[in-house]
Amino acid sequence: MSNDEMRASKRSDVAPFIVMDVMRDANRLAAEGRTIMHLEVGQPGAAPPEKVRKVAADALGGGALGYTDALGIPSLRARIADYYRTQYDVEIDPARVVVTAGSSAAFILTFLTCFEAGDRVGLPEPGYPAYRNTLKALGCVPVGLPTGPQTNWALTPDLINQAEQEGGPLKGILVASPSNPTGVMLDRKAMQSLADHCRDTEKWFISDEIYHRIGYGMTDVSALECGPDAITINSFSKYYCMTGWRLGWAVLPERLVRTAERLAQNLFISAPTLSQIAAEQAFEESVSLDINVEVYARNRELLLRELPKAGIDQFAPADGAFYLYADVSHLADDSTLFCERMLNEAGVAATPGADFDPVRGHHYVRFSFAGKTADMAEAARRLQSWLKA
Repeated sequence: MSNDEMRASKRSDVAPFIVMDVMRDANRLAAEGRTIMHLEVGQPGAAPPEKVRKVAADALGGGALGYTDALGIPSLRARIADYYRTQYDVEIDPARVVVTAGSSAAFILTFLTCFEAGDRVGLPEPGYPAYRNTLKALGCVPVGLPTGPQTNWALTPDLINQAEQEGGPLKGILVASPSNPTGVMLDRKAMQSLADHCRDTEKWFISDEIYHRIGYGMTDVSALECGPDAITINSFSKYYCMTGWRLGWAVLPERLVRTAERLAQNLFISAPTLSQIAAEQAFEESVSLDINVEVYARNRELLLRELPKAGIDQFAPADGAFYLYADVSHLADDSTLFCERMLNEAGVAATPGADFDPVRGHHYVRFSFAGKTADMAEAARRLQSWLKA
């Protein structure tokens, strides 16, 4: 075979993360002198708390930063375990905590630990596209479980049963609460029903909890409250405003920890040392971090009030996180083209729903309200002008 005939692997043929393409195009227009309102990326507009940054600066001034244990700095793992005790009244052994390079690495380790190539894994749709694309790249089969207004945008055991009747057994289920892109949160009864179903049918139950502590009236429920075999994944990116620090964690059943450790040693060596040192301080900064959530709440209220004036008035519940998932089917047949026009003509960047649901997403757009309130107001004003023109 000649070099010209050599091609990338089939497993690498995954869909793009469309929001990153939108951000690239928005940044290009900004570089050309356009003023762009960024409602596309799920990234807090606020910096990490000052004390977190000071801890990092002090660590940088203290000399070389070497590798840590593959599972993370022991004191950070203990602090994460303490978080579950204080936040959810759940006692876990720090030995079950795996600190990772962002939640992305936690998902890779979890998928490799739990699933064989060819295993079918159920994912709610709409949902975070990296679940689907990462599973595919690892040789697994992501199975979309369609949610919508008929299920209040939440996954149910009935949807899992239906998928198995139509396509065969599922080896695991992944759920997110609050959800990206809908913001839907599961209450204790709904989370417990999924945990019980997975236990009774011998499925891995994985809970993405990276938007915990960003909510608007409902209480976060951790899957660990519903059963010790649940796998939870969290991150310092969202509530703690540390997206670029690339730090997350997973809590695994004890029998999986050594397997995950071996994988982490070979794939990642360890999570970023500087980020781990600073992250311990982040747990002490709830007062300032909750102020950010108050900003998100104002942004949410503003968009829910002002977007209907532009003709965008049908949304998923948005109980938590910082997104509005809006039905735009009455405005356009293709939300990807709609978002391209919105960006180029109105200067407002948002993410087409096809990123989150390849089957039904062309009717939807996700707006992120993680930025400044003034930017949300300006984006709404522009959309009112653009759509009423």
